[in-house]
Amino acid sequence: MLRKFTIDEAMLDDPQNPAVVPVGVSNHHIHLCQKDLDALFGEGYQLTSEKPLSQPGQFAAAEKLAVIGPKGMIENVRILGPLRAETQIELSETEARLAGINALVRDSGDLEGTFGCILLGPAGYVIVDHGVICAATHLHLHTSDAALLGIRDRQRVDIYIQSEGKAGCLFDVPVRVGDSHAKDLHIDTDEANAFKITGASRAMVLLNESVAE
Repeated sequence: MLRKFTIDEAMLDDPQNPAVVPVGVSNHHIHLCQKDLDALFGEGYQLTSEKPLSQPGQFAAAEKLAVIGPKGMIENVRILGPLRAETQIELSETEARLAGINALVRDSGDLEGTFGCILLGPAGYVIVDHGVICAATHLHLHTSDAALLGIRDRQRVDIYIQSEGKAGCLFDVPVRVGDSHAKDLHIDTDEANAFKITGASRAMVLLNESVAE
């Protein structure tokens, strides 16, 4: 089957169009559990919020760690808060390969069967036996934004991206819908480079029509 699209460039420039979404580039980062935070920074340590993220209640911490794999080290990987029940390390495929880490493409939180690494902090290190992933591209939508588009939680959509001199589509992108979500398309640095993402880049959720080859 082929997908058939009709792209109206004017729709991309319409700030009232609910299908237009901002593009957020997600650099490598770490989510820590309490146990690993204590081991890496000392018991009772609390993360320092440096700036809020696009998703409500989440923040980029001032603290950073080194991620160590069989072939190398990735330094200054920022921690994101708040703490989670399980430690998760998100890398791009390029840097994971350079460090010798087998990072599977997974949705955030889907860590069963993933591989691990070593995390090095100011107070010690932690051997993580699983939890390293390349996060799958995904779209966040608030409940009200999703209702305008007729999209339900966990539905998969296609997204058109246009940058200066380059355009293309991402297919079967999972959508996370909820009152705690804010409209934002999350792609990693590899994808951002491929699409030549800048502050002027635009993205739009597509309603596709499958047709026979």
